[in-house]
Amino acid sequence: MTGWCGKILRIDLDSSATDILRPDPVRYEKFIGGKGLAGSFLRDRITLAWDDPAAPLLIMTGPLVGTAAPTSGRTTIMSRSPLTGTVTDCSVGGRLGFHLKRAGWDGVLITGRAANPCGIVIDNETIKLVDAVELWGADTATVFQRLQKRDNSVATIGPAAENGVSYASLMVDRHHAAGRGGIGRCFGAKNIKYLVVRGSGRVSVHDKAELTAAREEILRLAAASPVLMGEHGIARFGTGALYDLMDARRMMPTDNFRRTRFAAAPGLGAVAYAKRFQPKQHGCMGCHIRCKKVTGHKNRTAMPEFETMSHFTALIGNTDPDLVVRANDLCNRLGMDTISAAATLACYRELEGEIDLAPSLLALLEQIGTGSTRLGRELGEGARAFARKQGRPELSMDVKGQELPAYDPRGAYGMSLAYATSTRGGCHLRAYPISHEILRKPVATDRFTFSGKARIIKISEDLNAVVDSLTACKFIFFAAGPEEYARAFSAVTGMTITAQDLLEAGERIYYQERLMNAANGFDDRDDDLPARFFKEPGSGSAPGTPPVDRAAFLEARRKYYRIRGLDAQGRPTPEKTRQLGLA
Repeated sequence: MTGWCGKILRIDLDSSATDILRPDPVRYEKFIGGKGLAGSFLRDRITLAWDDPAAPLLIMTGPLVGTAAPTSGRTTIMSRSPLTGTVTDCSVGGRLGFHLKRAGWDGVLITGRAANPCGIVIDNETIKLVDAVELWGADTATVFQRLQKRDNSVATIGPAAENGVSYASLMVDRHHAAGRGGIGRCFGAKNIKYLVVRGSGRVSVHDKAELTAAREEILRLAAASPVLMGEHGIARFGTGALYDLMDARRMMPTDNFRRTRFAAAPGLGAVAYAKRFQPKQHGCMGCHIRCKKVTGHKNRTAMPEFETMSHFTALIGNTDPDLVVRANDLCNRLGMDTISAAATLACYRELEGEIDLAPSLLALLEQIGTGSTRLGRELGEGARAFARKQGRPELSMDVKGQELPAYDPRGAYGMSLAYATSTRGGCHLRAYPISHEILRKPVATDRFTFSGKARIIKISEDLNAVVDSLTACKFIFFAAGPEEYARAFSAVTGMTITAQDLLEAGERIYYQERLMNAANGFDDRDDDLPARFFKEPGSGSAPGTPPVDRAAFLEARRKYYRIRGLDAQGRPTPEKTRQLGLA
């Protein structure tokens, strides 16, 4: 095999035993790698509780990782979510996938629960389980300071995962978070404090000249993309470049999604952060976009991403950018998803009458991450659980239990449908209709209509499933497309495939996740939005943000179900399951 290593490391923490899985080549062909390959191993155990020792925790690379293919350094982490009960996966940057692949592994499958806190050390083909009791309770910065070297990758949880926060994250190489769905808590439940990987081998490529040609084509397209490489693009300002755009479109979630316009937003965008903090560029292995921004001083601090910038200002009524940077850094050190943390605090703030959270923000985050107070522990369960305990379930802005990110669905109807159909709950990355509704890539669509959106969302979900299985970065697809990556995939693996072949694999991978959720009882009752978006308008000047028409939304969802091959309740059908080779 080329591209793939053909080996997956299996670790049983109950017995401390390791062995090697050698998947059939057909599995690689059907599921590609990353998200797809991880799902193929998770599916037969998805009904296990997330904290059942037998429940698998999967870390998977893709066939392009470790090669010259652009943005090919990402990694998929997958399990069942402690926050939602759905399948959950995170595509995370850094160097983890690069080192794992160069160590000779396509991925790691972990089961069991260690008797005591442990670390997993992978040095090429040498595997060690080491005692981590001394580091249990340490924040992520301490772990990185102790273990990070120039020639390795380190992934670690912080106190939040150890203390039962349902949206705890896994931090990778200091600045990269596998944040959503509580994947960090899955590590904590298995008593895994950290993972250290060093790989010194090489990934074999079928046709290096053809890969070079594919790479040059992708880089040319990226260079011509204003969204990526322009004066106000992501390469220059990071994802924070979206902040002013969301403000201009009057769809910035404000005051727990009660409004869509934050008066202070014009002074809190990426340009203001650049002037104030003068951040430096940082990026994932194999990526030239380098969208991550970090402060330039000795103890480099990650600058907040767009979602964090928005939710720690508009969503909770804060106007202090220094507080946003400190809150982001604290969440990273505690190992806690910033989107869910801020959204849960926004729910709490509305319940308390829109109090000023700024004076107590850092203390509240500390209480959540350490579980040191009853309020902190309750907020650590997430917005849905917290709101229900307070007798106000309508104040939780979530889908399937996962808090919504920083795009108000009243301002982009494709986004509202994508939120509802997302297999991991409130998520903008399953389909990311912002690309065409706001950024006008690949073509512009009317953001205030559902016309055509059902099919667009389905195709986008399929494409993003491919991206997360290759495992590449979604940003590069603002410029390149499946045609260019099919060429790179063929050059690496020696398989002659087309863009349509990749999209068919993406459909299989996404449908597999619908199958997994259906096995746990999810259906059309879960593919829905909070009532607020159908009853209350947003705020701001023209074009305004009226409530979403519920009848139109339900009709769009019905069309989506038909196009996706689901029944009227959003459940997979035996016919489509067989057609996709998933029976």
